[in-house]
Amino acid sequence: MSDSEQSRSRHRLHEIIFEAETPAGRAFDIALIIAIIASVIVIMLDSVASISARHARLFFVLEWIFTIFFTIEYVLRLYCVRNQLAYARSFFGVIDLFSILPTYLSLIFPGTQYLIVIRVFRVLRVFRVLKLARHVGAAQHLARAMIAARSKITVFLLFVMTLVVILGSLMYLVEGGESGFTSIPKAVYWSIVTLTTVGYGDISPQTSIGQAFAAIVMVLGYTIIAVPTGIVSAELVQAARVSVSSQSCEYCLHGDHAETARFCNNCGKPL
Repeated sequence: MSDSEQSRSRHRLHEIIFEAETPAGRAFDIALIIAIIASVIVIMLDSVASISARHARLFFVLEWIFTIFFTIEYVLRLYCVRNQLAYARSFFGVIDLFSILPTYLSLIFPGTQYLIVIRVFRVLRVFRVLKLARHVGAAQHLARAMIAARSKITVFLLFVMTLVVILGSLMYLVEGGESGFTSIPKAVYWSIVTLTTVGYGDISPQTSIGQAFAAIVMVLGYTIIAVPTGIVSAELVQAARVSVSSQSCEYCLHGDHAETARFCNNCGKPL
């Protein structure tokens, strides 16, 4: 096979494995996701003693079939990308590798095969299959908004930490050890649980004053919930909305590209 034919075959394989714009790529990703879900179900059922006792041999064979399939897929991914090291060190590259290692390690260290439930993370590829690439972009906008609002969120968290210490200390003075508030740290724990509207109920005020104070803290908790939401929402309004595709760069594996892009916006190589 000539270099040009090999290059075309690698490019075609890259389109099928890493993208979902073609029927073949979509079919490959759907088959991959079905295999991932099936393999996770198998290992979960194998962990149930009563089921494993009856079908141990079947589960063993199925697990090795899935592992061989995912091993071939991982090798093909390494083959069709230009920069194998970049893929191997990427998030999905590490997940893909870790999804097959436990089965091989189980030959040396029995029991490690149960770690393959990490395969469920690979179902994140469903974003590309279901044409949800724009939601991946939205997730990136949310991440940028969180980063942009980090100083405001930090100030908010410091305020909440100060508030729960004050509220806990006051409740300790009001209720005391007779009602379960045996120390300020335990009272602070109560104030955190109450302010976040979790309400475990393991510690509760018994006096009328304490119950009235608890009611105020509960209502205050609902008002505080709106603060971080407003901070992030304000930053999201500032984020630009772009339409992205499932195209993945063969050189740097970057995938956040506009639908009309002809070149990678990360390394400049042609898509």
